[in-house]
Amino acid sequence: MSGIYIHVPFCKKKCDYCDFYSVTSLGLMDSFARAVEKEIELRSNYLQDSRVETIYFGGGTPSLLSESHLGSIFGSLQKNFNLSESLEVTIEANPDDLNPAKLKEFLGVGFNRISIGVQSFSDTDLAYLGRRHNSQQAVDSVIWASEAGFNNISIDLIYGLPISSSKVWKENLVKAFALPIKHLSSYHLIYEEGTPLTRKVDRGLVLPVEEETSVNQFEILQKEAASNDFIHYEISNLAVEGFFSKHNTSYWQQVPYLGLGPSAHSYNGFSREWNPRSVNSWLNSVSENAVATEKEILSEREKLNEYLITSLRTMWGTNVDYVKSEFGEESAAKLQKNAKKFIEQGLVTLQNNHLVIPQKHFLVSDGIITDLQFV
Repeated sequence: MSGIYIHVPFCKKKCDYCDFYSVTSLGLMDSFARAVEKEIELRSNYLQDSRVETIYFGGGTPSLLSESHLGSIFGSLQKNFNLSESLEVTIEANPDDLNPAKLKEFLGVGFNRISIGVQSFSDTDLAYLGRRHNSQQAVDSVIWASEAGFNNISIDLIYGLPISSSKVWKENLVKAFALPIKHLSSYHLIYEEGTPLTRKVDRGLVLPVEEETSVNQFEILQKEAASNDFIHYEISNLAVEGFFSKHNTSYWQQVPYLGLGPSAHSYNGFSREWNPRSVNSWLNSVSENAVATEKEILSEREKLNEYLITSLRTMWGTNVDYVKSEFGEESAAKLQKNAKKFIEQGLVTLQNNHLVIPQKHFLVSDGIITDLQFV
């Protein structure tokens, strides 16, 4: 099994906090769509005829592409890859790009899952984040998606905003769970290097929230999610049983995937490759029948560390038996020895030979995962 990710780098406006690669040159969308189709052909052998279980259009703002663009790209995928009959096909969308007709188009193309970038149901929060939509558009977009026929709806929400409060955060969650969503991706605001928001922090214009507030809001998230039968299956992802993101879960389980488009990454179990972080460089390389990817061959230690980093983020944890079979008994023994202090502190449990970080400790998982990595 395998997955395909397509990075659509276009945005009408760059948000102050975002460091994902994106551009506002919307006039390049026709060229982009044609180039993706060509890249699909050029890299059709990357997955070695493995059955593709998930396709994910991320960005950027994939919802800016036309029905024609999306249909042509999807047709090329069908022609060049072995697509599963139970394929999960996701498109990310901004609320202000959606309307009933557009959502029907997405379903017609073949999308069966939509991830809507709500971020907040507070107009004050949305203005602070530099989002283009308002709270009513956010609510409408989810309702329209459901009415159009999307049963698998995910939304994004951000907490830990300097101007917001735990009260507003709880109100956000109450509104979210009252809507017909099956999945929630919830992220703490991160100050990424080089973003306008981080530059404001550096100049003392923005003060990040205190750790106590972050912890409180995380606990509110877990409490509200549990009371609405949402399972906290990964640090930043929660869902109703049966609606975990198959695509994202495949990343955490080391499933091979192909990344298409500028800045997209690929992984085949042995190496990582990534495309140029530039639309023009990527377009030029595709036009010359060779995507200018950079490549890194992973050592056994790097493969093990990647498995630890991804698996420990989830409720399933790290399979010690898998570590033993893939990386040797010595590695498995060392991992268990390193984990012993965390087990004694209650920060890690050993369940059916899986090392698991309890969900209540997800917020401090980064430090635990760092300490468990092999150097």
